[in-house]
Amino acid sequence: MTDSPLPLEGVLVLDFSQFLAGPVAALRLADLGARVIKVERPVVGDIGRTLAFAGLRAGVDTISFHAMNRNKESVAADLKDPEQLEWVRALARQADVVLQNFRPGVVQRLGLDHATLSRENPRVVYGSITGYGDTGPWKDRPGQDLLAQSVSGIPWLQGGERPTAVGLSIADHLASCHLAQGITALLLRRERTGLGGHVETSLLESVLDLQFELLSAKLTQPEQVRVRSRGEHSAHTFLSAPYGIYPTADGYLSIAMNPVPVIGTLLELPELESMTDPRSWWDSQPRIEQLISQRLATAGTAHWLTLLDAADIWCAPVHTLDELVAHDGFAAIDMVQSIARTEPDGSRTTVQTTRSPLRIDGRTLRSGRGAPVLGADTAAVRAELAPDPVVPR
Repeated sequence: MTDSPLPLEGVLVLDFSQFLAGPVAALRLADLGARVIKVERPVVGDIGRTLAFAGLRAGVDTISFHAMNRNKESVAADLKDPEQLEWVRALARQADVVLQNFRPGVVQRLGLDHATLSRENPRVVYGSITGYGDTGPWKDRPGQDLLAQSVSGIPWLQGGERPTAVGLSIADHLASCHLAQGITALLLRRERTGLGGHVETSLLESVLDLQFELLSAKLTQPEQVRVRSRGEHSAHTFLSAPYGIYPTADGYLSIAMNPVPVIGTLLELPELESMTDPRSWWDSQPRIEQLISQRLATAGTAHWLTLLDAADIWCAPVHTLDELVAHDGFAAIDMVQSIARTEPDGSRTTVQTTRSPLRIDGRTLRSGRGAPVLGADTAAVRAELAPDPVVPR
Protein backbone atom coordinates (compact mmCIF):
# COMPACT_ATOMS: atom_id res chain seq x y z
CA MET A 1 0.00 0.00 0.00
CA THR A 2 2.99 2.31 -0.46
CA ASP A 3 1.11 4.29 -3.13
CA SER A 4 -1.87 5.04 -0.84
CA PRO A 5 -2.64 8.74 -0.22
CA LEU A 6 -1.10 10.33 2.84
CA PRO A 7 -3.59 11.03 5.64
CA LEU A 8 -3.48 14.84 5.41
CA GLU A 9 -3.36 15.28 1.64
CA GLY A 10 -5.59 18.20 0.66
CA VAL A 11 -5.25 19.92 4.05
CA LEU A 12 -4.03 23.54 3.82
CA VAL A 13 -2.01 24.78 6.80
CA LEU A 14 -1.18 28.44 7.35
CA ASP A 15 1.74 28.64 9.77
CA PHE A 16 2.59 31.91 11.56
CA SER A 17 4.95 30.29 14.08
CA GLN A 18 8.70 30.61 14.21
CA PHE A 19 11.86 29.05 15.57
CA LEU A 20 11.16 25.46 16.75
CA ALA A 21 8.01 24.21 18.50
CA GLY A 22 5.47 25.66 16.06
CA PRO A 23 7.47 25.06 12.87
CA VAL A 24 8.15 21.44 13.85
CA ALA A 25 4.45 20.89 14.57
CA ALA A 26 3.75 22.19 11.05
CA LEU A 27 6.53 19.96 9.71
CA ARG A 28 4.86 16.92 11.24
CA LEU A 29 1.65 17.85 9.41
CA ALA A 30 3.58 18.39 6.16
CA ASP A 31 5.17 14.95 6.48
CA LEU A 32 1.65 13.51 6.71
CA GLY A 33 0.71 15.13 3.41
CA ALA A 34 -0.55 18.61 4.36
CA ARG A 35 0.33 21.67 2.31
CA VAL A 36 2.07 24.11 4.67
CA ILE A 37 2.39 27.79 3.82
CA LYS A 38 4.74 29.59 6.16
CA VAL A 39 3.94 33.29 6.72
CA GLU A 40 7.05 35.32 7.53
CA ARG A 41 8.13 38.90 8.02
CA PRO A 42 9.79 40.47 4.97
CA VAL A 43 13.59 40.76 4.99
CA VAL A 44 14.24 38.93 8.29
CA GLY A 45 11.71 36.07 8.20
CA ASP A 46 11.52 33.39 10.89
CA ILE A 47 14.09 33.99 13.64
CA GLY A 48 15.18 30.39 13.11
CA ARG A 49 16.77 31.40 9.80
CA THR A 50 19.58 33.10 11.76
CA LEU A 51 19.69 31.27 15.13
CA ALA A 52 22.14 28.56 14.16
CA PHE A 53 22.36 25.19 15.92
CA ALA A 54 26.11 24.68 16.49
CA GLY A 55 26.68 27.87 14.48
CA LEU A 56 26.21 26.01 11.20
CA ARG A 57 24.62 27.33 8.01
CA ALA A 58 23.83 25.95 4.56
CA GLY A 59 23.21 28.56 1.87
CA VAL A 60 21.61 31.69 3.30
CA ASP A 61 19.91 29.91 6.24
CA THR A 62 20.90 27.80 9.24
CA ILE A 63 21.02 24.02 8.94
CA SER A 64 18.45 23.76 11.73
CA PHE A 65 16.05 25.98 9.76
CA HIS A 66 16.45 23.67 6.75
CA ALA A 67 15.75 20.63 8.95
CA MET A 68 12.55 21.94 10.55
CA ASN A 69 11.06 23.79 7.57
CA ARG A 70 11.56 21.35 4.71
CA ASN A 71 8.61 20.61 2.46
CA LYS A 72 6.92 23.99 3.08
CA GLU A 73 6.17 27.13 1.11
CA SER A 74 7.08 30.65 2.26
CA VAL A 75 5.17 33.87 1.76
CA ALA A 76 6.48 37.18 3.06
CA ALA A 77 3.93 39.64 4.45
CA ASP A 78 4.19 42.76 6.57
CA LEU A 79 1.31 42.35 9.00
CA LYS A 80 1.60 46.01 9.99
CA ASP A 81 0.53 46.97 6.46
CA PRO A 82 -3.31 46.93 6.17
CA GLU A 83 -3.35 45.59 2.61
CA GLN A 84 -0.90 42.80 3.32
CA LEU A 85 -2.66 41.93 6.57
CA GLU A 86 -5.99 41.67 4.76
CA TRP A 87 -4.39 39.46 2.13
CA VAL A 88 -3.11 37.14 4.88
CA ARG A 89 -6.53 37.12 6.50
CA ALA A 90 -7.98 36.09 3.14
CA LEU A 91 -5.56 33.16 3.17
CA ALA A 92 -6.67 32.29 6.69
CA ARG A 93 -10.30 32.20 5.58
CA GLN A 94 -9.38 29.43 3.14
CA ALA A 95 -7.08 27.47 5.44
CA ASP A 96 -7.99 24.20 7.10
CA VAL A 97 -5.44 24.80 9.85
CA VAL A 98 -3.93 27.98 11.30
CA LEU A 99 -0.97 27.64 13.63
CA GLN A 100 0.67 30.41 15.69
CA ASN A 101 3.00 31.11 18.60
CA PHE A 102 2.78 34.92 18.79
CA ARG A 103 3.27 36.68 22.11
CA PRO A 104 0.03 37.01 24.12
CA GLY A 105 -2.27 39.68 22.67
CA VAL A 106 -0.61 39.97 19.24
CA VAL A 107 -3.07 37.79 17.30
CA GLN A 108 -6.01 39.64 18.77
CA ARG A 109 -4.61 42.99 17.60
CA LEU A 110 -4.10 41.55 14.13
CA GLY A 111 -7.52 39.95 13.94
CA LEU A 112 -5.86 36.56 13.47
CA ASP A 113 -7.04 35.03 16.74
CA HIS A 114 -9.23 31.97 16.85
CA ALA A 115 -12.41 33.84 17.86
CA THR A 116 -12.15 36.18 14.87
CA LEU A 117 -11.08 33.61 12.29
CA SER A 118 -13.67 31.05 13.36
CA ARG A 119 -16.44 33.56 12.68
CA GLU A 120 -15.12 33.94 9.13
CA ASN A 121 -14.07 30.32 8.70
CA PRO A 122 -16.14 28.11 11.06
CA ARG A 123 -14.35 24.93 9.97
CA VAL A 124 -10.88 26.21 10.78
CA VAL A 125 -8.71 24.15 13.12
CA TYR A 126 -6.56 26.55 15.11
CA GLY A 127 -3.39 25.60 16.99
CA SER A 128 -1.57 27.75 19.55
CA ILE A 129 1.69 27.26 21.45
CA THR A 130 2.79 29.45 24.35
CA GLY A 131 5.61 29.20 26.83
CA TYR A 132 3.56 28.78 30.01
CA GLY A 133 -0.12 29.08 29.11
CA ASP A 134 -2.10 32.30 29.12
CA THR A 135 -2.84 32.59 32.84
CA GLY A 136 -0.79 32.58 36.03
CA PRO A 137 2.42 34.25 37.17
CA TRP A 138 4.62 32.75 34.45
CA LYS A 139 2.46 33.59 31.43
CA ASP A 140 4.55 36.57 30.31
CA ARG A 141 7.95 34.97 30.77
CA PRO A 142 10.00 34.23 27.63
CA GLY A 143 8.92 30.93 26.11
CA GLN A 144 12.22 29.17 25.41
CA ASP A 145 13.29 25.57 25.92
CA LEU A 146 15.98 25.95 28.59
CA LEU A 147 13.77 28.37 30.50
CA ALA A 148 10.80 25.99 30.37
CA GLN A 149 13.00 23.10 31.51
CA SER A 150 14.22 25.26 34.38
CA VAL A 151 10.76 26.36 35.54
CA SER A 152 9.62 22.72 35.45
CA GLY A 153 12.47 21.53 37.69
CA ILE A 154 13.96 19.11 35.16
CA PRO A 155 17.59 20.25 35.65
CA TRP A 156 17.51 19.02 39.26
CA LEU A 157 16.31 15.53 38.36
CA GLN A 158 19.82 14.28 37.62
CA GLY A 159 20.38 14.27 41.38
CA GLY A 160 23.75 16.01 41.33
CA GLU A 161 25.12 18.92 43.30
CA ARG A 162 24.14 21.39 40.59
CA PRO A 163 21.24 21.48 38.10
CA THR A 164 21.93 20.08 34.63
CA ALA A 165 19.55 20.68 31.73
CA VAL A 166 18.82 18.11 29.04
CA GLY A 167 21.06 19.03 26.10
CA LEU A 168 18.30 18.91 23.48
CA SER A 169 15.20 21.08 23.02
CA ILE A 170 12.86 18.59 24.66
CA ALA A 171 10.19 21.13 25.61
CA ASP A 172 9.96 22.43 22.05
CA HIS A 173 9.90 19.00 20.47
CA LEU A 174 7.35 17.56 22.87
CA ALA A 175 5.10 20.61 22.42
CA SER A 176 5.31 20.15 18.64
CA CYS A 177 4.16 16.54 18.99
CA HIS A 178 1.27 17.48 21.27
CA LEU A 179 0.11 20.30 19.01
CA ALA A 180 0.27 18.13 15.89
CA GLN A 181 -1.69 15.42 17.70
CA GLY A 182 -4.35 17.90 18.79
CA ILE A 183 -4.66 19.35 15.29
CA THR A 184 -5.09 15.95 13.67
CA ALA A 185 -7.69 15.02 16.31
CA LEU A 186 -9.67 18.19 15.56
CA LEU A 187 -9.43 17.52 11.82
CA LEU A 188 -10.95 14.10 12.46
CA ARG A 189 -13.73 15.66 14.55
CA ARG A 190 -14.37 18.17 11.80
CA GLU A 191 -14.83 15.37 9.29
CA ARG A 192 -17.45 13.80 11.56
CA THR A 193 -19.25 16.94 12.74
CA GLY A 194 -18.21 19.85 10.51
CA LEU A 195 -16.99 21.64 13.63
CA GLY A 196 -13.56 23.30 13.71
CA GLY A 197 -11.82 24.02 16.98
CA HIS A 198 -8.89 25.40 18.91
CA VAL A 199 -6.10 23.28 20.41
CA GLU A 200 -3.63 24.88 22.78
CA THR A 201 -0.50 23.67 24.52
CA SER A 202 2.63 25.15 26.03
CA LEU A 203 6.27 24.29 26.58
CA LEU A 204 5.62 24.01 30.31
CA GLU A 205 2.64 21.67 29.97
CA SER A 206 4.70 19.50 27.64
CA VAL A 207 7.61 19.06 30.06
CA LEU A 208 5.23 18.56 32.98
CA ASP A 209 3.56 15.79 31.00
CA LEU A 210 7.03 14.31 30.43
CA GLN A 211 7.28 14.01 34.22
CA PHE A 212 3.89 12.31 34.69
CA GLU A 213 5.36 9.36 36.64
CA LEU A 214 7.31 11.62 38.97
CA LEU A 215 4.52 14.12 39.51
CA SER A 216 1.90 11.39 40.03
CA ALA A 217 4.04 9.84 42.75
CA LYS A 218 4.86 13.21 44.36
CA LEU A 219 1.25 14.42 44.36
CA THR A 220 -0.13 11.10 45.65
CA GLN A 221 2.50 10.29 48.28
CA PRO A 222 4.47 13.52 48.72
CA GLU A 223 6.43 12.37 51.76
CA GLN A 224 7.80 9.37 49.86
CA VAL A 225 9.23 11.23 46.85
CA ARG A 226 12.32 13.40 46.95
CA VAL A 227 15.21 13.96 44.58
CA ARG A 228 18.24 12.44 46.23
CA SER A 229 21.90 12.09 45.41
CA ARG A 230 22.54 9.12 43.18
CA GLY A 231 25.38 6.70 42.87
CA GLU A 232 28.29 7.74 40.66
CA HIS A 233 27.07 5.61 37.76
CA SER A 234 23.30 5.78 38.27
CA ALA A 235 21.22 6.90 35.28
CA HIS A 236 17.95 7.61 37.13
CA THR A 237 17.22 9.24 40.46
CA PHE A 238 14.17 7.07 41.08
CA LEU A 239 15.41 3.65 39.95
CA SER A 240 17.64 1.35 41.98
CA ALA A 241 20.92 -0.29 41.04
CA PRO A 242 22.06 -1.60 38.65
CA TYR A 243 20.28 0.99 36.45
CA GLY A 244 23.17 3.08 35.18
CA ILE A 245 25.99 3.83 32.76
CA TYR A 246 29.30 2.11 33.46
CA PRO A 247 32.81 2.53 32.00
CA THR A 248 34.37 -0.42 30.23
CA ALA A 249 37.96 -0.83 29.07
CA ASP A 250 37.19 0.97 25.80
CA GLY A 251 33.89 2.82 26.23
CA TYR A 252 30.66 2.72 28.21
CA LEU A 253 27.84 0.25 28.75
CA SER A 254 24.30 0.95 29.96
CA ILE A 255 22.51 -1.58 32.15
CA ALA A 256 18.77 -1.17 32.71
CA MET A 257 16.34 -2.84 35.13
CA ASN A 258 17.84 -6.24 35.99
CA PRO A 259 17.99 -8.26 39.22
CA VAL A 260 21.23 -7.54 41.02
CA PRO A 261 21.91 -11.23 41.92
CA VAL A 262 21.65 -12.18 38.24
CA ILE A 263 24.17 -9.48 37.32
CA GLY A 264 26.36 -10.74 40.15
CA THR A 265 26.35 -14.28 38.80
CA LEU A 266 27.15 -13.23 35.24
CA LEU A 267 29.94 -10.87 36.32
CA GLU A 268 31.26 -13.32 38.92
CA LEU A 269 30.66 -10.96 41.84
CA PRO A 270 29.60 -13.07 44.86
CA GLU A 271 28.74 -10.01 46.96
CA LEU A 272 26.07 -9.07 44.45
CA GLU A 273 24.81 -12.64 44.14
CA SER A 274 23.92 -12.53 47.82
CA MET A 275 21.79 -9.39 47.52
CA THR A 276 18.44 -11.14 47.11
CA ASP A 277 16.40 -8.46 48.91
CA PRO A 278 15.38 -5.74 46.37
CA ARG A 279 15.49 -3.14 49.17
CA SER A 280 19.25 -3.62 49.30
CA TRP A 281 19.49 -2.52 45.67
CA TRP A 282 18.53 0.93 46.93
CA ASP A 283 20.36 0.92 50.24
CA SER A 284 23.61 -0.43 48.78
CA GLN A 285 23.42 1.41 45.47
CA PRO A 286 26.89 3.07 45.64
CA ARG A 287 28.53 -0.25 46.56
CA ILE A 288 26.71 -2.16 43.81
CA GLU A 289 27.71 0.42 41.21
CA GLN A 290 31.30 0.38 42.42
CA LEU A 291 31.60 -3.39 42.08
CA ILE A 292 29.98 -3.45 38.64
CA SER A 293 32.14 -0.60 37.33
CA GLN A 294 35.34 -2.19 38.59
CA ARG A 295 34.43 -5.48 36.91
CA LEU A 296 33.35 -3.95 33.59
CA ALA A 297 36.54 -1.89 33.38
CA THR A 298 38.54 -5.11 32.93
CA ALA A 299 37.29 -5.76 29.37
CA GLY A 300 35.85 -3.95 26.37
CA THR A 301 32.22 -3.13 25.67
CA ALA A 302 31.86 -5.80 22.96
CA HIS A 303 33.01 -8.51 25.37
CA TRP A 304 30.41 -7.59 27.97
CA LEU A 305 27.66 -7.22 25.40
CA THR A 306 28.32 -10.75 24.17
CA LEU A 307 28.13 -12.09 27.72
CA LEU A 308 25.11 -10.14 28.85
CA ASP A 309 23.11 -10.41 25.62
CA ALA A 310 23.40 -14.20 25.78
CA ALA A 311 21.69 -14.05 29.18
CA ASP A 312 18.99 -11.68 27.93
CA ILE A 313 20.17 -8.86 30.18
CA TRP A 314 18.79 -5.43 29.27
CA CYS A 315 21.90 -3.53 28.24
CA ALA A 316 23.27 -1.44 25.39
CA PRO A 317 26.48 0.24 24.25
CA VAL A 318 26.72 4.00 24.77
CA HIS A 319 27.56 5.43 21.36
CA THR A 320 29.36 8.63 20.67
CA LEU A 321 27.86 10.75 17.90
CA ASP A 322 30.52 9.52 15.47
CA GLU A 323 29.88 5.90 16.42
CA LEU A 324 26.12 6.33 16.00
CA VAL A 325 26.19 7.71 12.46
CA ALA A 326 28.81 5.16 11.34
CA HIS A 327 26.94 2.14 12.75
CA ASP A 328 25.17 -0.45 10.60
CA GLY A 329 22.14 -0.12 12.90
CA PHE A 330 21.85 3.59 12.10
CA ALA A 331 21.99 2.78 8.39
CA ALA A 332 19.41 -0.01 8.79
CA ILE A 333 16.77 2.23 10.38
CA ASP A 334 17.17 4.53 7.38
CA MET A 335 16.39 7.84 9.09
CA VAL A 336 18.45 10.03 6.74
CA GLN A 337 17.13 11.89 3.72
CA SER A 338 18.61 14.50 1.41
CA ILE A 339 16.78 17.79 0.81
CA ALA A 340 17.75 20.49 -1.68
CA ARG A 341 16.78 23.94 -2.86
CA THR A 342 17.98 26.73 -5.13
CA GLU A 343 19.40 29.80 -3.39
CA PRO A 344 18.65 33.43 -4.40
CA ASP A 345 21.98 33.58 -6.25
CA GLY A 346 21.14 30.45 -8.27
CA SER A 347 23.43 28.10 -6.36
CA ARG A 348 22.17 24.76 -5.10
CA THR A 349 22.12 23.85 -1.41
CA THR A 350 21.79 20.25 -0.23
CA VAL A 351 21.26 19.25 3.39
CA GLN A 352 21.34 15.78 4.90
CA THR A 353 18.65 15.58 7.56
CA THR A 354 16.27 13.18 9.26
CA ARG A 355 12.93 11.97 7.90
CA SER A 356 9.62 11.60 9.67
CA PRO A 357 9.78 8.76 12.23
CA LEU A 358 6.39 7.50 11.00
CA ARG A 359 5.63 4.90 8.36
CA ILE A 360 2.12 4.91 6.86
CA ASP A 361 0.78 1.79 5.14
CA GLY A 362 4.35 0.54 4.88
CA ARG A 363 5.48 3.81 3.31
CA THR A 364 8.46 5.63 4.78
CA LEU A 365 7.61 9.33 4.76
CA ARG A 366 10.19 11.32 2.79
CA SER A 367 10.35 14.55 0.85
CA GLY A 368 13.37 15.93 -0.95
CA ARG A 369 11.91 19.42 -1.04
CA GLY A 370 14.12 21.75 0.96
CA ALA A 371 13.11 24.60 3.24
CA PRO A 372 11.81 27.57 1.26
CA VAL A 373 13.82 30.71 0.60
CA LEU A 374 12.14 33.62 2.38
CA GLY A 375 9.11 34.76 0.37
CA ALA A 376 9.85 32.40 -2.51
CA ASP A 377 6.18 31.47 -2.95
CA THR A 378 4.52 34.84 -2.28
CA ALA A 379 3.57 35.61 -5.88
CA ALA A 380 2.37 32.10 -6.68
CA VAL A 381 0.27 31.79 -3.52
CA ARG A 382 -1.19 35.25 -4.01
CA ALA A 383 -2.23 34.42 -7.57
CA GLU A 384 -3.69 31.05 -6.60
CA LEU A 385 -5.41 31.62 -3.28
CA ALA A 386 -6.00 35.32 -2.51
CA PRO A 387 -5.43 37.60 -5.50
CA ASP A 388 -7.65 40.57 -4.68
CA PRO A 389 -7.54 41.70 -1.05
CA VAL A 390 -10.12 44.24 0.03
CA VAL A 391 -8.56 46.76 2.37
CA PRO A 392 -10.82 47.90 5.21
CA ARG A 393 -11.40 51.65 5.27
